[in-house]
Amino acid sequence: MTSWLGRTLEAEVGAVAHGGHCVSRVDGRVVFVRHALPGELVLAEVTEDKGGSYCRADAVRVLRAAPQRVTPPCPLAAPGKCGGCDWQHAAPEFQRELKARVVSEQLSRLAGIDRTVVVEELPGGMLGWRTRMRLVVGRDGRAGMRAHRSHDVVPLPDSPPGGAGPCPIARAGMLDSVVSRRWQPGAELEVTADADGNTHVRELSTVRGKRRARHIRGGVCVEHAAGRTWKLDAHGFWQVHPAAAEALASVAGQWADAPRGGRAWDLYAGAGLFAAVLAGQVGPDGEVWAVESGRRASADGAANLPDLPQVRWHSGRVEQVVRQLPEPAVVVLDPPRAGAGRAVVESIADAGPARVVYVACDPAALARDVATFAGRGYELSGLRAFDAFPMTHHVECVALLARS
Repeated sequence: MTSWLGRTLEAEVGAVAHGGHCVSRVDGRVVFVRHALPGELVLAEVTEDKGGSYCRADAVRVLRAAPQRVTPPCPLAAPGKCGGCDWQHAAPEFQRELKARVVSEQLSRLAGIDRTVVVEELPGGMLGWRTRMRLVVGRDGRAGMRAHRSHDVVPLPDSPPGGAGPCPIARAGMLDSVVSRRWQPGAELEVTADADGNTHVRELSTVRGKRRARHIRGGVCVEHAAGRTWKLDAHGFWQVHPAAAEALASVAGQWADAPRGGRAWDLYAGAGLFAAVLAGQVGPDGEVWAVESGRRASADGAANLPDLPQVRWHSGRVEQVVRQLPEPAVVVLDPPRAGAGRAVVESIADAGPARVVYVACDPAALARDVATFAGRGYELSGLRAFDAFPMTHHVECVALLARS
């Protein structure tokens, strides 16, 4: 088959697909088109073609626009430029509708569950929400973002027009000092803006074949959620949207409803956000077994919850530790993007909790694990979705699985 790479196609844009693009069909092949919306007619330039039944393309000209199309607030949200945002060209309410369609489609296709989904807006608006970012440094020493599915670095502007900051979705001011200086080419920069308004910067570079981390500023950040103040590794895991941790903790606590004096598991516990909520429910005579593979995260959790001795920390891989834990009444888990996987799901089901609360940042992984739970006697009895990543294709879901 002759490669279509670089070819420009006229394409009728179809349904949204998981990953920040829409599906089109041209001459019998599937074309995944970015920078387009369902129902549009576009000219799309093929950016990737590995042969087979599909290729990838960017909409470079809109011949017939959807009514939900808007002008992106960032000039870098365009074909061939920054790959960080997927939906800046869609109106905010339509972005959430697109994400809801994706969650619903993944549940239907991978778990056989037909369910109407609503993606809920979080406070704060569409811009200025992102508090954790990883930048890359180009050959010229300027910090930037990678282009979509590429190692190319798109530098962020020092003084962008309109005063929106180097990146419109970033917390105001957090990147100013980073983009105004030059760095070691090839380095990565982790930047965090904490709840107290402090900015933390770490440089990751490779020196003589060895990975080196150098703190430029800060290192321990402060966050507020679930009625507590948290002091954490500034570059460890925490929700990137400032309202997300509180929203997820509230829903997880409501649905877990751990019994007083009972036992709960918090798997992939991070610094213990959900463990703290569960500890309040089971009380001093109960037990919360918090499992986290990251040693720094579990150390942060133990240091932040000294008043909750009912929380028992285990540092190790969840799939290994979970088989050794005593049976719980309820389980909360917040796995990485790839999901928990069959081994962990089956271990949870074997332990027989009455309820499982599953926090997921990838709807496909969630749907696969929900299907595995269904095969072990757990049905999806609740689902909420939150727009914790505005302008991107990502969506945060909380699912309640109850033993049927």
